[in-house]
Amino acid sequence: MLPAGAGDVCAVVLAAGEGTRLRPLTERLPKALCPVGNVPLLDRALVRLAGLGLTGPRRVAVNACYLAGQVVEHVGDRAHLSVEPGDPLGTAGGVAHLRDWIAGRPVLVGNADAYLADPAATPGADIAALLADWDGREVRLLGQPAADPRAPGTFDGHTFTGFSLLPWPLVRDLPAGFGDLVHTVWRPAEAAGALSVVPYRGTFYDTGTPADYLAANLHAAGDEGLVDPSATVTGRCRGSVVGAGATVRGDVDRCVLWPGATVRADERLHEVIRAGDDLTVPAARAPGRI
Repeated sequence: MLPAGAGDVCAVVLAAGEGTRLRPLTERLPKALCPVGNVPLLDRALVRLAGLGLTGPRRVAVNACYLAGQVVEHVGDRAHLSVEPGDPLGTAGGVAHLRDWIAGRPVLVGNADAYLADPAATPGADIAALLADWDGREVRLLGQPAADPRAPGTFDGHTFTGFSLLPWPLVRDLPAGFGDLVHTVWRPAEAAGALSVVPYRGTFYDTGTPADYLAANLHAAGDEGLVDPSATVTGRCRGSVVGAGATVRGDVDRCVLWPGATVRADERLHEVIRAGDDLTVPAARAPGRI
């Protein structure tokens, strides 16, 4: 549940992006609906918010733009939906577009494509420190120590891991139209001494590339792999994620098979993502960020 001092926080899950680095997978599904461990990324974000006590269309909003119809259908009445016209508005523009819904509340903003997993805490409890004892004025980011603390894109020596907490006055003043939170909110707050980073102690992948998407899936599956009960496996399957209704007649090793995917008897797949029976995206596993 929400920590003391969190107040009437609402949450926004950003799910409008095109996922260009994951093409051609994202030509079939918006990135937010790509499955990790046989669970759509967006559902993982909603479960994490539910672990904080944030559920329903009054407390949670999801934005959509690219392949918006799929996102809208998938979310249903679980959250308030904000469909952006034209091109995606970016992270700041997406939040600004929800200003009337946010209506004076602080907002917890999460990237739908962030994969987070902490063996020591359940989803929600693993990010609760982000809201604990918050003064309602500073910007907070969830982060992990960076390999190079001085590298561009870091905040106080940390890389961003998918969730930020914004006070209402900064949301109220966001400009309409396209923009990103890094330049419109985070960096100005950092310069003013009004930004802090809360460490995330689990594993994080942003799933934006085939390599990281594969790595997140393999982490979710564990050493033994993960096979949906409705899948048919008559071939060899090692350390892989096999989705609902998929068929494996060949040999798969450290792969991700989307729901309904097919591997023929004459195929040998290693470290790839397979969608349907006609799309194979190669990906080498990226090192985890622990």
